[in-house]
Amino acid sequence: MRLLYVIDSLAPGGAETSLAEMAPFLIADGVDLHVLPLGTRHDLAPRLEEAGAITHRRPYSAGRVGNVRAVLQVVKQVQPSLVHTTLFESDIAGRTAARLVGLRASTSLVVDSYGTSHYAQERRVKLAAAQAVDRVTARFATRIHAVSHTVAKSVAPRLGIKPEIVDVIPRGRDPHRFPYRTKETRAAVRASLGISDTTPVLLAVGRLEPQKGLNHLLHALPMVAEQHANCVILVAGRDGRSSSQLQAAALSLPFDVRFLGHRSDVSALLTAADVLCFPSEREGSPGTLLEALAVGCPVVASDIPTVKEVLGQNAHNVAVTLTPVGDAQRIAAAINSTLHEGDSLSPKLIQGRALFESRYSIEIVASQMTQFFRRAAGQEDRVAEGTAS
Repeated sequence: MRLLYVIDSLAPGGAETSLAEMAPFLIADGVDLHVLPLGTRHDLAPRLEEAGAITHRRPYSAGRVGNVRAVLQVVKQVQPSLVHTTLFESDIAGRTAARLVGLRASTSLVVDSYGTSHYAQERRVKLAAAQAVDRVTARFATRIHAVSHTVAKSVAPRLGIKPEIVDVIPRGRDPHRFPYRTKETRAAVRASLGISDTTPVLLAVGRLEPQKGLNHLLHALPMVAEQHANCVILVAGRDGRSSSQLQAAALSLPFDVRFLGHRSDVSALLTAADVLCFPSEREGSPGTLLEALAVGCPVVASDIPTVKEVLGQNAHNVAVTLTPVGDAQRIAAAINSTLHEGDSLSPKLIQGRALFESRYSIEIVASQMTQFFRRAAGQEDRVAEGTAS
């Protein structure tokens, strides 16, 4: 089948990275993959093209009308079986364009949008208008993919989407890109960062946006310093609305706090870290948690529904400690406890890798997505076993 995948950009965010991870496997499964980013960032285009995908540059100017015209132009060139969309602007443009020419369309829901937390972080009038447009165009979709049951149960009703057209397929990662760490690789990465083998290293990964909860982590760090005074804090992620606030707060901390910006070597950073700190307030699917499970890095994470969904019944068997959202004292206690446990966590880290390989390996996920696309295009009667409606 020929798939036109419309996405807001090819900047290295969660949804964009997931597409790049899937691309080689979709193509191997017989998908003729065409990708149209509506934005000006094309960072991941070379990786997609290396995998065999064809990327298109938008032929029209910016704006909602320009977005629709861009999709229509590429549809005319490509003649796809299905238009698939991911992220807000692409959802609106791609669904609308497909409807105008009578093509089937599908959408990935990748963020827990339009809930209480989202409204608390945005201007209510603007967000309500966005939700209204999203809700209207969602009616044009043949099928909906949700990256978690949490997103399916929360976002689909907010958009008036019928549950019977929703399929849940998690995000995945390539085990070869996230190998399980060894003492040798850990020492090598630390040396490259100028960090000794005995220095405690805390890592946070994610764009510097309010929903990532990094302010809660910074509030916890003085309590961590009471027991571990020489930590290095690595923060990897693009600038966002919280950048200035976080960088100012870090100046008062008794630690070496390094804002690294976007990094393409998250696997290496996880290899070097003693704890991945994941204090998010909301997530569609916690991709960095999957990466930590794969590499074998202990995690302290918010007990949000999507994190608990990833762990399932294995929560007590893996090296992940859950804390209430925004509870700096509990975050600090969990970090201190994890640092004290050290090498004794090895059996749980191995269990985490096993969980990752059994459920979140990209080959498994991409196979399920191929069948989803075929079903959305009307080429298959059912999605792969392991999805849920």
